[in-house]
Amino acid sequence: MKLENGMPRELDSAKQRRVPLVIAGGTIEYHGAHCAYGCDGIIVEKLLEQLEERKELVIAPTIWYSPASYAVGGRESGTVHIEEDVFENYCYYLFRSLLWSGWRNIYVVIHHQFEMESLMPMTLSYMKAAKKAVMRYLEETKGEGWWGSEQYKDYYESLEGGDNPFSWIKVIPTMTAEVQTATGYDHAGEFETSLLWALDPNAVDLSRLNDRAHWFTRSAANAKKELGQKMAKLTVNSLAERIR
Repeated sequence: MKLENGMPRELDSAKQRRVPLVIAGGTIEYHGAHCAYGCDGIIVEKLLEQLEERKELVIAPTIWYSPASYAVGGRESGTVHIEEDVFENYCYYLFRSLLWSGWRNIYVVIHHQFEMESLMPMTLSYMKAAKKAVMRYLEETKGEGWWGSEQYKDYYESLEGGDNPFSWIKVIPTMTAEVQTATGYDHAGEFETSLLWALDPNAVDLSRLNDRAHWFTRSAANAKKELGQKMAKLTVNSLAERIR
């Protein structure tokens, strides 16, 4: 179910049952002449659609404008970059709203700049905003000094039971380091192009590959849908284990 299409009865039920609310962390970023600018977000969206066939999810609208950075292409490349501090503040208020609405099992799924699960600016912005939003929510609902009060003397025992408020919002990579090692990972090269091609054929046009020559896109000439399908299968299996 898509969040924007949901109605109170269904969404209230999903919240009570802690159905995962998943958000694709997308970008508008230059991916060579042969790939769509929305590559990162499209990949997550399509994988979540496949995952939804296997388990119940509420899929929130993709966040497209984010800290893409100008590392791959400059300001004239078409990349849309939002400064990290601005983006973090936006995410903070988004997460606050979701928490106040009753969501307690939120996942942000990211494909952009997550090589071997390294923490880059966009991911860190999400993570910091999430922890800050939870901390503020707890202070506002339980009062200042809540953690140190006698009422919460069993705090650590409750964490062992799985009711950890700081796990209400999780920021995870689309592809774990293990999956990346098994398949390969790059930017607009053989692997990412294969994955995008398998998930959304309209987002790839290999006939345009030589319109602009880049070292990082050269290997895209070897892209194959079959490889992308293998990558997608492994990734969806991994997501099914991590999104609960």
